[in-house]
Amino acid sequence: MRRMTFLGVLLALVLVVAACAPAATPATPTEAPTVSVPVTGDTETPAATEAPTTAPTSAPTSAPTSAGTTTTGMSIMTASDATVSEPFLVDQSGRAIYIYANDTQNSGTSACTGDCATDWPPVTGPVTAGTGVEASMLGTITRDDGTTQATYNGWPLHYNDEDTAPGSITGQGMDGLWFLVSATGNAIKP
Repeated sequence: MRRMTFLGVLLALVLVVAACAPAATPATPTEAPTVSVPVTGDTETPAATEAPTTAPTSAPTSAPTSAGTTTTGMSIMTASDATVSEPFLVDQSGRAIYIYANDTQNSGTSACTGDCATDWPPVTGPVTAGTGVEASMLGTITRDDGTTQATYNGWPLHYNDEDTAPGSITGQGMDGLWFLVSATGNAIKP
């Protein structure tokens, strides 16, 4: 009986020590974190090389920040709208892209800085050519703040912060200075 009590006390002591010991910290994961994307009802995603034939109606999969977009592997393609005379540049989410008449083509800089760049965020980072876009016309410049801004036909590219949904083109012709960009890299004037 004494032997049984001793084993019972020993077992109880082991359990108490185990319960008081700090939990082991989990190993650091080696895989990249996953990102949740909301489902909008359309479970099929068009390939990046397909051009929208009308203004997109679904929510964008990524939205540019006030400093432009930082999405890696961003594609620029063309889209059409009944109110615009020809196809114009959009990003892979269908967000319209503009050029600024005060910029100088092939200058390597943009005149849109400060508050202007807040209202008209630059399209940043390297981009690839989607349907309707000539890859040889894509390029980049380095802005004063060190970010890389995408260009097309030598024109620095911008978003309009008032275009809050794919297919929105509220910046077209604004102040007689901001214009959608044609597939040939020219301003589309209303």
